[in-house]
Amino acid sequence: MINTVILDWAGTTIDFGCMAPVDAFYQAFKKEGIIVTKEEIRLPMGTKKHDHIMTMLKMPRIAQEWLAVHEQEPTETDINRIYQTFEDVIFQTLDQYSDVKLGVLEVVEQLKAMGISIGSTTGYTSDMMKIVAKVAAEQGYEPDFIATPDLTKGIGRPAPYMIFHILEHFCTPSVQNVVKIGDTISDIEEGKNAGVFSIGLIEGSSLAGYSFDEYQQLSETDKQELDERVREEYYVAGADAVLDNLAELPAFIAMLNKKSNECKKSN
Repeated sequence: MINTVILDWAGTTIDFGCMAPVDAFYQAFKKEGIIVTKEEIRLPMGTKKHDHIMTMLKMPRIAQEWLAVHEQEPTETDINRIYQTFEDVIFQTLDQYSDVKLGVLEVVEQLKAMGISIGSTTGYTSDMMKIVAKVAAEQGYEPDFIATPDLTKGIGRPAPYMIFHILEHFCTPSVQNVVKIGDTISDIEEGKNAGVFSIGLIEGSSLAGYSFDEYQQLSETDKQELDERVREEYYVAGADAVLDNLAELPAFIAMLNKKSNECKKSN
């Protein structure tokens, strides 16, 4: 029986399209003389931000550009400098990118009525989450417990430790009682590494890669093609299920619990 749901933040419950980190990473690399694409920025999305930068610097095109501009391989000092710029930018803009996505409050209300505890994991630091959580709470969204990489010795996704920290907090007896849902490949990997049922979310996700306004302008054909592409990427990454939007989650969990009850009765 599912009694614990772990939700991601940007792209899943707030910030349609996960736009805050995209802008901050773009500005941070631009300051170093490197113009990066949104696609390059989004590939490691959901991981700890310092790790995200290191992953981007290892991408062949960016690595080549870095050598052309800086004439040497990036050092730890360079990585820390890029991260500091990222942090400077995101602390200035994060409150502007913390709007709760449509339907989230209703979903959380339904889950709580089902007796489900709501946890959250994130690639943001605890200091960043102070801003995000405050703005979200003002709009009515407050998970029961928030885990950041700061609580797990600085180790973020795709490691499972933030999830384990949440399960310890809730005294959840088994990973079989847990559903994790997020909008990036690293969310799926985090969930699978923890051994929990892992769900990918399509609408508003970083994997889809569109802001709310951009998404509304897509034709139905384009949306269908986007849906198929994102769905396939989640399943290739190991997702147990993929939902079009978060509003489908309560009914999906109810279905999982019904199947669990039927299996117990049959045994």
